[in-house]
Amino acid sequence: MKLRYLIWFLGTLIFLVLSCNNWGREELPIYNPSDFNAELVDVSLQSSNGNHTVSDFELINQNGKIVTQEDYRDRVYIVDFFFTRCPSICPLMTSNMIKIQNEFINNSDIMLLSLSVTPEIDSISVLRKYANDKGAIDSKWNITTGNKKHIYELARKSYFAVVEQGDGGMQDFIHTPNFILVDKKRQIRGVYNGTEDEEINRLMDDLRILIKSNEKLL
Repeated sequence: MKLRYLIWFLGTLIFLVLSCNNWGREELPIYNPSDFNAELVDVSLQSSNGNHTVSDFELINQNGKIVTQEDYRDRVYIVDFFFTRCPSICPLMTSNMIKIQNEFINNSDIMLLSLSVTPEIDSISVLRKYANDKGAIDSKWNITTGNKKHIYELARKSYFAVVEQGDGGMQDFIHTPNFILVDKKRQIRGVYNGTEDEEINRLMDDLRILIKSNEKLL
């Protein structure tokens, strides 16, 4: 457990160093597999150094609606991986997702996406109650369940959110505080610790930079 979080810390430290080089700029970096700590990247992708985009997905949200990449077309969005019974980091992460939701409530270009890492437990009805209890706005935030192997592959091969390798089987389990920022071109533009206020403030600043950058292209 300590080794896993040490690896996560070192990966986050690399991101902070890279981010410091971009403070004060009007553009965010684009992250490819080779930019990440290798421990966060599936071995099949570790040598890739360009043009990474997140994969298509098919999930089911708190209303029983199928959610795909089409629902996020031309949107900037933040992704996290959680589970409703989590007693430790997930409540903080969800509170911070709410903070982001409320900060950008009137900006239709910004959305949120949460994926359950225990989809066999987090049914549609469980997610509906969770969304109601937490104050999630359906049009802004999809809280999803789905096929476990699919979700775990997204975490490892698309969003590079977790250190642990695995096959998405019954004994496989991932647990990560990472929030991943994805732009309108499905590129990763930042990774943040979703439990820390300073990181959430940095994420919101980066969202403003990204939206401003997109506006300049119009």
